[in-house]
Amino acid sequence: MAKRPGLTRLTGTGNGSGSGECGQNDCPNVYATDRGSFVVQGELFDGFTPPDGEGLVEIPEHVLREAIRVLGW
Repeated sequence: MAKRPGLTRLTGTGNGSGSGECGQNDCPNVYATDRGSFVVQGELFDGFTPPDGEGLVEIPEHVLREAIRVLGW
């Protein structure tokens, strides 16, 4: 798993539960930043064009559920 400065990977940990079954670092994932925000990795979503400087990704529901579980919410 690649280390990304300032990010904590919440999903896709490869521990046999949640979205970890991918194991190739190309799965949808949710990361927590050191600034209290989140970064979402997933397939590009082209349902509409976001404003300049913004992007949209689409991730499966189970990935968000795993991130919420990891955070204890």
